[in-house]
Amino acid sequence: MSNIASILQQMSNIPTNEDAIAISRRRGLLFVISGPSGAGKTSLCTQLVARLPRLRFSISYTTRPQRSGEIDGQDYAFVSKDAFQKMIGDDEFLEWAEVYGHSYGTHRTTISQSLDEGIDLLLDIDEQGARQLKKTFQEGVFIYLLPPSLDALRTRLQTRGLDSQESIQMRLERARDEMQHFREYTYITVNNDLNQSLKELEAVITAERMKTTYVSETCLGGQRHAQGKE
Repeated sequence: MSNIASILQQMSNIPTNEDAIAISRRRGLLFVISGPSGAGKTSLCTQLVARLPRLRFSISYTTRPQRSGEIDGQDYAFVSKDAFQKMIGDDEFLEWAEVYGHSYGTHRTTISQSLDEGIDLLLDIDEQGARQLKKTFQEGVFIYLLPPSLDALRTRLQTRGLDSQESIQMRLERARDEMQHFREYTYITVNNDLNQSLKELEAVITAERMKTTYVSETCLGGQRHAQGKE
């Protein structure tokens, strides 16, 4: 494979027989998506993982009760409060936060292993967790998802039928506070139309994958093309 073909192979979103070789030449990327409850994060993340090769959803640990239709180890890793506290004590989380009375955390070893294997990860966490993560994992790509309006967000929360009116009001109040921090993120998209938001997020992921920062010198056949060197 020529040097140029090797670079293109590494950046490509289309898997080929040499995909494993291309992946091994760079570390995986961590894409962090935050937004208020009901903004559409879960739907978008699910579709992104289905559409983009080499992108996996990072499974968070939580003490929240398992909902109907959720699969342990696929949607979340459901653990007891005692088990979660032990994991905190053992420093197993890159970040963790309490949201609506339940704890959520991102497992340190699981993330590191996947990224070391060249797998790009998609992480859905709230702004508390994202703020913690930026302190210890600055190379992450941080994306904020906004609803078109608070009225639209209220409608979505009511329509999905998972929360009481009291819970919906609490989530809306929290959303007002959370959305004030959107400038702490690198990218932002307003989820007024699911298909349009999906295209915008795909564009972000594709652009990040194409950055020369992530092209390993090994794919250049041992030649060094660093700035200032010929």
